Amino acid sequence: MSVLPGLGGGAAAGTAPGAAPGTRRAATRRRLFDAAVALIAEQGFSATTVDEIADRAGVAKGTVYYNFASKNVLYEELLRDGLDQLAESLRQAADTTVARGGTRIDALDAMIRAGLDFIARSPALTQLYVAELWRTNRTWRATLTSVRGRALNVVESVLHDAVRSGELSDGLDVPLTASALLGMVLVAALDWLSFQPDRSVEEVHASLSRLVQGRVAAGAG
Repeated sequence: MSVLPGLGGGAAAGTAPGAAPGTRRAATRRRLFDAAVALIAEQGFSATTVDEIADRAGVAKGTVYYNFASKNVLYEELLRDGLDQLAESLRQAADTTVARGGTRIDALDAMIRAGLDFIARSPALTQLYVAELWRTNRTWRATLTSVRGRALNVVESVLHDAVRSGELSDGLDVPLTASALLGMVLVAALDWLSFQPDRSVEEVHASLSRLVQGRVAAGAG
């Protein structure tokens, strides 16, 4: 499996000639997000110019500024967009599992798989997000904290439900456990894609699932 840059899960780059203005703009923003995340993953934020982003996206430089006030704003928005997509994929995985009669532990397991699938589609975005966690002086730090919180809230909600249903111990530190689970998926997935690409997503999921079942679920009762 090769590690390909991109946000994943977004609109197609092209639009029909008669597409509505809002649809065309959304597609343009998607192309700019994809171009920016690829370039920044390749050469770093400071080294990436607006001209390069425009060229990679196949648009005029003015189109970048029409959609985003600056390169900083573009980067901030692509982080927001990507992590919102991650949070939504986690939420859908958990809700679908519970709706089908699964336990909250089953929902956590489904979220792990959803997270792995998302990262496999969007490795460059994930790499940027993990790198930004260590940088506290960025102008977009507040945005990063906020969108990270949305993803964590999804995991925390399932953990709280598991505690209330008796599947997990009421002594569980929910915020810390949610952070640990999300961090585990992020780091394990990046390690997999970077150093163990021959492994299948099913194999990686099975290993993480056994870890969660053995450690988190073992604390029930």
